[in-house]
Amino acid sequence: MEFDVKKFMATKFKPRTEDIKVPDLAAWFPEEAPPVIKVRGLTGEEVARTNEAAAKNRNIAAIMDALASVNAPEMAEAIKEAIGVSGQVPDDLAKRIEQLIFGCIKPKFDLPAAVKFFQVFPVEGYIVSTAIMRLTGQGQQPGESKPSGKAKT
Repeated sequence: MEFDVKKFMATKFKPRTEDIKVPDLAAWFPEEAPPVIKVRGLTGEEVARTNEAAAKNRNIAAIMDALASVNAPEMAEAIKEAIGVSGQVPDDLAKRIEQLIFGCIKPKFDLPAAVKFFQVFPVEGYIVSTAIMRLTGQGQQPGESKPSGKAKT
C-alpha cells in the first residue's frame, strides 16, 4: 500500500511535548510547583539551525580572534564571553544549547540563560536536550482533523 500523500497533507500536526523532572533545580521553582521543564520536539528547520550552531560558534570565535589581533583583545574576549561563545566551546555543547533554546516551552531559555544552565547544571542540560531530540525523532503527533462541514443527521 502506498503512502497517502493527500491524507498526510490534510492532517493537522502538533509537536510532541513532555515534562522533564529536574528535582535538583527545585530551589528555582515555586514551593508548590513540581520541578519540571516542559519541552517539545523540534521542527526540521530548528534541527538544521541546531546543527549549524557548531559552525556558528567557530565562525564567531574566529571573528572575535581577528578583532583581538587588530587592536582590542580584552574587548574581543569580553564579547565572546558575553554572547556565550569562544574557541573553547565544544561543538556538541553549542548544538545542545541551541536545542534547549528552541525546545524548551516552560521556562523559555535565551542564549545567556541556556549557557549558564549548561555551566552550572550540565547533567540536567544534557538530560533535557536529549529528551528534546528524542521527541523530535518521534515526529509530531496528528492533531484533531477538521470537520468536513457537514452536520451529522
